[in-house]
Amino acid sequence: MAAGLKTVILLSFVLAVGFLLIILSCALWQNWLPLLVALTFVLAPLPNAIFSHCGHDDFSEYEHSGPIDLGRFITSVVVITGFAFPIVLAHAAVITGGACVMSIVGGGLVYGTIVAYSAAFTQDESEFD
Repeated sequence: MAAGLKTVILLSFVLAVGFLLIILSCALWQNWLPLLVALTFVLAPLPNAIFSHCGHDDFSEYEHSGPIDLGRFITSVVVITGFAFPIVLAHAAVITGGACVMSIVGGGLVYGTIVAYSAAFTQDESEFD
């Protein structure tokens, strides 16, 4: 196991900073719509995690199947939505530019932490280990 306690502490610190930026982008300008960005980035890895266990065939010559690609596509759509939502809100003058930037940076930190955690703590399944 390559990831240890220091990895968990670092990832939890980065996650806390990401959520702090999102909450500050809401609280400083008294508009709580950027909080939806946090929900978007927290839910983004779910389709990839759900569909990653579907359709794996040991005898197939292809490395990926349709359900795995569908999960990655849905995940990418949700991630792009998480980045685009504050930009659209700022363009429509619903939130300010500062709130837009803070929610995008915070959302990127939250999603990056989730991806880094899943990459650090995944175990490769091998029948020869």
